[in-house]
Amino acid sequence: MFTEARKIELIKDVLDTTNEVTLVEIESVINRSKKKNPPKKKKATIFDFVGILSKKESAQIKKAIKDECEIIDSNEW
Repeated sequence: MFTEARKIELIKDVLDTTNEVTLVEIESVINRSKKKNPPKKKKATIFDFVGILSKKESAQIKKAIKDECEIIDSNEW
């Protein structure tokens, strides 16, 4: 059964439940799962940036690096 269908079935079961102890247990399980599983922030990797630059933009960056960063000023050493 798919996740969404399982959720719907659980909701139906909860709505049909009249036993207070069962409801307290269900609340307890849900509350524990919220505390143990805070939303995780995904760490960015290099693969998240693949393809975001066009070929033109990539060429401009490469040219800027070559023109500005690969120049050695012997007076500064």
